[in-house]
Amino acid sequence: MAARQSLTQLLAEVRSCTICAQHLPHGPRPVVQIHPNARVLIAGQAPGRKVHESGVPFDDASGDRLREWMGIDRERFYDPKTLAILPMGFCYPGTGKSGDLPPRPECAPAWRQALLDRLPRLGLTLVVGQYAITDHFGKSSSTLTERVRAWRDAGPNVIPLPHPSPRNNIWLKRNPWFTDELVPELRRRVVAAMCR
Repeated sequence: MAARQSLTQLLAEVRSCTICAQHLPHGPRPVVQIHPNARVLIAGQAPGRKVHESGVPFDDASGDRLREWMGIDRERFYDPKTLAILPMGFCYPGTGKSGDLPPRPECAPAWRQALLDRLPRLGLTLVVGQYAITDHFGKSSSTLTERVRAWRDAGPNVIPLPHPSPRNNIWLKRNPWFTDELVPELRRRVVAAMCR
């Protein structure tokens, strides 16, 4: 890729990417949202089946819950000038024994940094789910719960979050501190970043 390649050219390459097509049971369909003016980044895991079908990021129950946690509506969420969405894997990886498969490992090294370099105005990054947390914070013996519970240690511009999937309802019931402590701070930081 050329160093001065425009975002439009880069997105065209991303959206026509087939580097892991042979591993995708439903074929490639990269799903991202980006604009250089975005103030908030959602660094998720990979699109699910419904998102693969619609081509719209977080266009499912997980997205409804994430928007609720953030305290914003769909219109604000899908405004790329406000919010960027760059998962670890841009395509739906398929389903495994206990849910969706992990993001394909080829995707992030091929595309994420080039896209992140085009987001100069970010004020907040939400790191959503175990795979994204591991990518951003490194491998660790800490559990997802321990990493999310230590959200204050991530700094003022990054917040680790569990995946908002309905599969995590039991986790949310077992960890009421998340709703009581982290969600209000998440909402405060989202508003502050968007108003910068």
